[in-house]
Order: sequence, then C-alpha cells, then structure tokens
Amino acid sequence: MGQYARNRLLLTIPVLIGVSLLTFSILHLIPGDPVQMLLGDMGGGSAAGDLSEDAYNNLREQLGLDDPIPVQYLNYAANAARGDFGRSFQTNRPVRDSIVEVLPYTFQLTVVGLGFAIVLGGGLGIIAALRHNTWVDRLTMMVSLGGLAMPSFWLGFVLIQVFALRLQVLPSTGSEGIATLILPAATLGLVASGVVARLVRSTMLEVLRQEYVVTARAKGLGERVVILRHALRNALIPVVTIVGLQFGALLAGAVIVETVFARRGLGRLAVEAILRRDFPMVQGTILVAAVGYVIVNLIVDLSYAWLDPRIKYG
Repeated sequence: MGQYARNRLLLTIPVLIGVSLLTFSILHLIPGDPVQMLLGDMGGGSAAGDLSEDAYNNLREQLGLDDPIPVQYLNYAANAARGDFGRSFQTNRPVRDSIVEVLPYTFQLTVVGLGFAIVLGGGLGIIAALRHNTWVDRLTMMVSLGGLAMPSFWLGFVLIQVFALRLQVLPSTGSEGIATLILPAATLGLVASGVVARLVRSTMLEVLRQEYVVTARAKGLGERVVILRHALRNALIPVVTIVGLQFGALLAGAVIVETVFARRGLGRLAVEAILRRDFPMVQGTILVAAVGYVIVNLIVDLSYAWLDPRIKYG
C-alpha cells in the first residue's frame, strides 16, 4: 500500500502542473494590458495615461511581465511550490496570507455540507433500497431528484426566507459560530444528497441480491446486522468514489453559497478577486482548491482497502 500511495502521489504531479498552467494563463488570456487593469482602466485611458513611461515600465517590471512567458511560468510555478502566490493587486498583501485566513471557513463549510449529504442521502438511499418498488421508494427518489434539480443559490434564498426571515431561528449571514454554518451547509448538502441517495439505492439493491447476504439471513442473523455489517460496507465502495467527486462539486458550490450567505471563505474571496481583476488572488485561490481536490481523491483511493480487504494495492 505504501508503494501504491507513492505512485498515486507521483501521478498527481502532472495534474498539478496542468492546473498551474491553466491558472497562470488567466493573466495572459484576458484581453487588455494587466497594468491598465491593475490601474482600473480597461480602455487604456486616464489611469494609464497619467503615468510616465518610466513609471509604467517599472510597474511592468515589478509584476514580472517583461520576462518571456516561459520564464514567467517557471517563476510562478517555483514560487507557488513554496506557497508564494505573489501579492494582491488590490491590498498588496501576500495572497497566501489572505487564503490562510479564509481557508478554515471553506473547509468547515465543505466538510459539514458533505457530512449532511452523506447522512441524508445515505439514509434515503438505504430506506429506498429496503422498501424497493413501494411508495416509500418512489417518495425518497422524488425527494432526491428534487435536490438534484434545485440550484444552490435558489435553495439558499429559500432557506434564508423560511428559517432566517420568517421563523427567525437561524442567522442568514456571518461566519462565526455553529448557527451561521447550518443554513449554508444545508444548502450544499441538500443539493449533493440527491446524487448520494440514488447511488446508495442502486448499490444496495445490487448487494442485497448477493449470495453472502442471503446466506447471512439464512443463518438467522438479525436484519440490522445483515444490513450494516454485510451489505452496507460492500455497497460503500462506489459511494466513496462519488463522495470524493462530490467534494469537488461542493468546493465549486461554495463559491455561490458563500456569496449568498455573505460568508467568509475561499469561494467568496475568489469571486471578489475576479470582480476586482485581482489576478494573483484568482490564481492562488484556484490552485489551492485544485490541490485540495487532488488530496481528497487520493484519500478516497486509499480508503478502498479498508472498506474491502480483498482489494490489494500493487
């Protein structure tokens, strides 16, 4: 397993190089002069015109824009590997410091939202499988389909309207305390729970037909033992895979949810950076999110052997 983990870590290197290339390209694919964008003038008018030619060239040199593009990328990749994403165009603070400040909020929101999706979606999927072809099965699948169909921003507004404005039991904005986490996490989790519920149902139905489950029941084992110890654990392998993929979807959804609930986080930081054309901040937030996604998928791969001892890593 140690060798497999090392091989998987080596395979992540090309992925991270590709992500770094894409994030680096943001600055060069956007039309216009980055210096003029930094000065807040997309059209090349007064802001850039008020600078002397020497001052303009000095600013380009400070940003490293005078070097050839391959040299710029190598410098960017070398600095990013050390955790140095440059300085924000807007605040002149190190991008790393801004990301470190908000990353715990996004991590907390994503983990709680994922837990919400696993508990709700897994529970609905198990119930639907055990009550196959009954009204319970059809109702749970309708609920899960509704979760898949609802946009996260619309669901967030609905939850704010019901629980924050009408019932006034939960805050609609903020980042501090458990109470401010419930509505954003529920918004993320409800959308993702539909995927989990449908997959758990299909895998449970397949596992429940296996001979070892029939044998366990024939031996007189209780239904709870059969479901939890024999059926559920074997049904979890494809579910764990989709949960790892959902982590990336939840990170993307956090961009919208953090904005709707005015919550601090990596997603909201990225949105504000895009609106302000703060390219170093955009590059840093995207790269950190991609690294997090790669790490989670590595953990998912390594968890297979724990779920099914028959799986051997070569």
